[in-house]
Amino acid sequence: MIRRCLTLLPPLAIVLLLAGCGSESPPATDNDPDLAAADAPHPGQAPYEAKCAACHDKAVYKAPSRTFLAMLGARNVYAAMDEGLMRAQAAGLNDAQKQAVAEYLTGQTLAESDVVTEAPACEDSPFDENIAPVSLGWGVDPGQTRFQGSESGGIDRSNVADLEVKWAFAFPNAIQARSQPAYGGGAVYFGSQDGTVRALDARTGCLRWSFRAGGEVRNAIVLSPWDAGELEAPPTLYFGDIVGRVYALDARTGELRWDRKVTEHPDGTLTGAAALHEGLLYVPLSSLEVVSAVNPAYECCTFRGAVVALNAATGEEIWRAHTIPEPPSKVGVTRAGTDILAPSGAPVWNSPAIDAARGLFYVGTGENYSSPADGNSDAIIAFDLKTGEKRWVSQQTAGDAWNAACLSDYTSDDANCPEENGPDYDFGASPMLVTLDDGRDIVVGGQKSGQVVGLDPETGKVLWKNQVGRGGVQGGVHFGMAAEGSRLYIPINDMIYPEDAARYGAARPPKPGLYALDAATGELLWSAPAADLCGDLEGCDPGISHAIKAVPGAVIAGYLDGRLRVHDGETGEVIWEMNTLQEYKTVSGEVARGGSFSGGGAIVADGMVYLNSGYGLYGHMPGNVFLALGPRDPESPEPGP
Repeated sequence: MIRRCLTLLPPLAIVLLLAGCGSESPPATDNDPDLAAADAPHPGQAPYEAKCAACHDKAVYKAPSRTFLAMLGARNVYAAMDEGLMRAQAAGLNDAQKQAVAEYLTGQTLAESDVVTEAPACEDSPFDENIAPVSLGWGVDPGQTRFQGSESGGIDRSNVADLEVKWAFAFPNAIQARSQPAYGGGAVYFGSQDGTVRALDARTGCLRWSFRAGGEVRNAIVLSPWDAGELEAPPTLYFGDIVGRVYALDARTGELRWDRKVTEHPDGTLTGAAALHEGLLYVPLSSLEVVSAVNPAYECCTFRGAVVALNAATGEEIWRAHTIPEPPSKVGVTRAGTDILAPSGAPVWNSPAIDAARGLFYVGTGENYSSPADGNSDAIIAFDLKTGEKRWVSQQTAGDAWNAACLSDYTSDDANCPEENGPDYDFGASPMLVTLDDGRDIVVGGQKSGQVVGLDPETGKVLWKNQVGRGGVQGGVHFGMAAEGSRLYIPINDMIYPEDAARYGAARPPKPGLYALDAATGELLWSAPAADLCGDLEGCDPGISHAIKAVPGAVIAGYLDGRLRVHDGETGEVIWEMNTLQEYKTVSGEVARGGSFSGGGAIVADGMVYLNSGYGLYGHMPGNVFLALGPRDPESPEPGP
């Protein structure tokens, strides 16, 4: 899944299990008090098992699984028990026990969770309504092409090689930074691993305000549009957190306007950014239930992908459109004796592409979680903008049912692995609605299979296909493609992964890099294979998982090897490169470090480029820096290789 992610790499639940259970130390003895203490049960284990495990370890309705609890951070878990949603369930626990439970679940002390060194507060940086947003959401325009024009972006082929770091921000207590920022009013807005959303002055990096959500904010921030100097309604930020709650904030102050829980499944989450259109907020729903399925006692599976339409002003739910129309039911029993529930899965990892002319929006889906697979997985689906009615389904990989129990290298019991066993070929990236040179429209989808497809927006009929990458569990297209006119830019990851090696061997070599296709025909225009510069660097890979960004005549791409590259749009040649695997002195005075690029991509605004570096998940290189790049001082040195 997406890359997005828990199916692309070793699932988080397994990583946590290995981190907690594996030990090469000899057993404790009476003569070794240090080892005896190390082997003693964590003080939070008993109160957790007494008060919490009955729900959170058994996927009880509305109860987040332990995978999610681990992601919330110690302070958020403690607050939920002390004064939040779990205070009734935690009744009877004293303060020390609540703290111990929070630290047991997250592997982080409250003191570590609370240590935050912020950027300096702005002394004179008022919200400026004359600086309008440059993007309508994740993909810049409603069609999700991720193309930023020169007028609003100020960056094109002629000046993109003149960039240098102007300021940097250090994410506190973070190993990944994947929330794509938004820009408007003179500020940049972005989420973080600990759930904090910040507004920083776009030119200096000083802090205007911050807001703490209930969990990690990993999707892109969406800012309501206005024309410069014509702000008719309070500007609003929209985003979701990892436990499925959507928020609306005043962009000027960070004040909460409304929030709403949009998924009641214990493993439901929000990965793709919401899409804002004519007063409705279209929220895609994904899930981490593929990880829960690792447990052979877990009844797999019950989640169905969906898009929820909310009133953007109030948060009221208008309708809910499921990718799989019927709820799952029992279809069999595993060898472990648990029920098999199907059809399930088909999550929506991506932001909807809006087609106002046809009254449609398009999303891509992931695989089914349980067997038998149905006709809605690994598909591009068109829904009615007003009603959520499904108009057409164009499935590109049939018979794809998969969950993390199939990762034989990481689990000792694959009882919940569906008989199809993959190949896990999600549509992780948003579909794009592209206008061709002759005025016709085409819907373009990029898949983890490495295949790119062009579809008729009226019917979903396949117009062309091109097998660009090798594909695989971590292969093909991940977070986002881009388009400039009728030229498509296709990033390929194709990370070498044990499951893929077993499936393909040497028959289909990986093809990481950047490629360009003709949107009208799907024909290859040029290829720019990625150079493998990783050597023995742990967690390094040459591919592109990051969502790329197009500007006039050029493409901005972050690579898993930590390098930010700009490619010529006509030829694919690398015309500028920066290695972010270095330390940065930040506006808070803290030292931050770059890492792998993945997740949300760069934004371009007023001659600047803003983006995150660091993706310490699933074996990639950690980092915790937000970078603001601007025109290079003539006396500055060129970026290093």
